Amino acid sequence: MQDVAKEAGVSPQTVSRVANGSDAVKPETRRRVEEAMTKLGYRPNYAARALKHGRFKDIGVVMFNIASFGNARILKGIATAANDSGYAITIHMMGKDRERTLTAAVERMKQLPVDGVIIVMEEHLPDFNTFAPPRDLPVVLICEDPSDNCATVDADQYGCSTAIVDYLLSKGHKTVYHITGPSTSRAAQSRAQGWRDALEQLGLRIPPTFVGDWNADSGYQAGLSLARDPNCTAVYAANDQMAYGAVLGLRAGGRRVPEDVSVVGVDDSLTGMVPRLDLTTMRMQFDKIGLEAFSMVRRQCEGGRVPVGVKTVIPTELVERGSVRDIGD
Repeated sequence: MQDVAKEAGVSPQTVSRVANGSDAVKPETRRRVEEAMTKLGYRPNYAARALKHGRFKDIGVVMFNIASFGNARILKGIATAANDSGYAITIHMMGKDRERTLTAAVERMKQLPVDGVIIVMEEHLPDFNTFAPPRDLPVVLICEDPSDNCATVDADQYGCSTAIVDYLLSKGHKTVYHITGPSTSRAAQSRAQGWRDALEQLGLRIPPTFVGDWNADSGYQAGLSLARDPNCTAVYAANDQMAYGAVLGLRAGGRRVPEDVSVVGVDDSLTGMVPRLDLTTMRMQFDKIGLEAFSMVRRQCEGGRVPVGVKTVIPTELVERGSVRDIGD
C-alpha cells in the first residue's frame, strides 16, 4: 500500500479508501491510484480487510444444479444484487459423491471466506427440520416451506398449481391431467400436491399422473400416452419443456392442441428459444427470488434480523398464449 501511495502521489489512507470502494475520493485521484495498483500488481488483502471490518463482503451460494433454467436465473438474481451492493459470491456445487445435507453444505462454506450462505434447495435434504445455522454465519434457504431456524424464500410452487387448475376448469374442462417433475424435486412435489388438492377440494376426478424428468422428451412420451385417452382435454405440465414436448406428443398421437386438448406449463423458460411460441404458462420470477434471498442474507450479515418460521413466496404470473381453448360455450 505504501508503494502504491508513493507511485500515485497520495497518502496510504487514500489508497485504502480506493481499495475499499469508498466514495470519498475524487475521480481523478481514484484513477491515479487504480493505475498505480495495476502497474505494481497490487491486490487488496481480503483476509486483512475481514479482520479489520469483520466481513469479507462475499456470500456463499450452494447449488445442486447450476444448469437448469430456474437455478440459473436465481443465480443471476443473486449475482446482480451482490454486484450492486459491492459483494462477491462464491459458488459451491453439491456433488453426488458427497454427503447431501444442509449441515455438510454449511460446514464446507465455513472453510471459505464468506459472510453468509444461500442454499438453493432443489432436493429434499434429511436434516431440513433439524438444521440450525452457526451463530456467526447467516443462512437463507431457497425453498417454499418455512424453517424454524432459517429465513426462506421461493416461488409459490403450490399456489401456481391451484391457479392453473382453476384456470383450466374455468375454460370448461371437467378435470386436469398432470405431468410431474422427478420425485426427488421439492418443487415438483409441491406443484403436484397443489394440483391434487385443487381437484380434491372440488370433488373432481383425479387422473393418473405421468412422471417426467423436466426434459421435453419425457413430456413427449406423456403426450403420446395422453393422446390415447379420449377423456383428456386439459394437461398441466410441471415445466415448459415438458409442456412443449407434450404438445408435440399429443399432435403426433392425432390430437389437436388446443382444439382437442389444452396444455399449460410452468416457468416461461422457452421465450426467445422457440419461435412463434404459443404455449400458455405460469411465469415464475426467478430473478426476484435471487434478489430477495440476497437481501435476506445481507441484512443478517450487517447486523439486521430476518423473520424465521415464515412462508415467503414470490407470486407467479399467468401468461396466456394459444395452447388453451375455452370449451365452456
